Amino acid sequence: MKNAIPSSELIINADGSIFHLHVKPQQLADTVILVGDPGRVPLVANHFETKECDISNREFRTITGTFRGKRMTVVSTGIGCDNIDIVLNELDALANIDFETRTVKPTLRSLTVVRIGTCGGLQPFTPIGTYVASAFSIGFDGLLNFYGGRDAACRLDMEAAFCRHMNWKGNQCIAHPYVVGADSELLERVAGEDMVRGITVACGGFYGPQGRRLRLPLADPEANAKIESFEWEGRRITNFEMESSAVAGLSKMMGHKALTCCMVIANRLGGEADTRYKQGIEGLIQTVLERL
Repeated sequence: MKNAIPSSELIINADGSIFHLHVKPQQLADTVILVGDPGRVPLVANHFETKECDISNREFRTITGTFRGKRMTVVSTGIGCDNIDIVLNELDALANIDFETRTVKPTLRSLTVVRIGTCGGLQPFTPIGTYVASAFSIGFDGLLNFYGGRDAACRLDMEAAFCRHMNWKGNQCIAHPYVVGADSELLERVAGEDMVRGITVACGGFYGPQGRRLRLPLADPEANAKIESFEWEGRRITNFEMESSAVAGLSKMMGHKALTCCMVIANRLGGEADTRYKQGIEGLIQTVLERL
């Protein structure tokens, strides 16, 4: 008999739903769209022909339905890799843990997870409006470092090259970055010929970690310039956002397929931003849904 997972580790609500998402196992589809903003969930779900549930708790909103006959779930995560840790672990629990016995199921279910979001462009070839598919994600958040076996999921050679480039080797004040690749089949299918396939840096914050200075000084004022100049196997770092590394890393470790696709709404080199980007993000949503 397998050991049951204690209730302190896997918290199940009285109605049989998972603790934060408030979703029940039968309400989860195999294809999952992640968005940050709860208000973006209906933007995705408006494309569905049918809807079977609409559940909200805190920043997490979930709608499951069908798009062109294919069952899908869209979930809002809020902002940051810490929230991705909650969402990915709870999605995996819904898929692969028997809530009655609190044991891992003998046959594991693999989810297809695609994050649709916004980002800041870091290259001249990523102006406002560009769609970027993250072929690789570099996590500045340190999240994967708390899990055993993280090295097997990561590109250690790229990690080492990036740390040397940034001169971060031995700097104990910075969380050690980790590098994870997207699922190759999903990348080919969704990115198509019209998305930039780049390297995304997922930051642990919006201001200092992304090189923005308001009143507080930056620890390394040249960090963004070094990030922009890094190159790996012909690829450059294309964009900043705050979730892609955790999505890619946790999914790979759990046996799920994952990809992040973002629209550039600010170009850091040009100093420009577009706060009226809803039409563009609608186009990205439509494109991703059609290719899934």
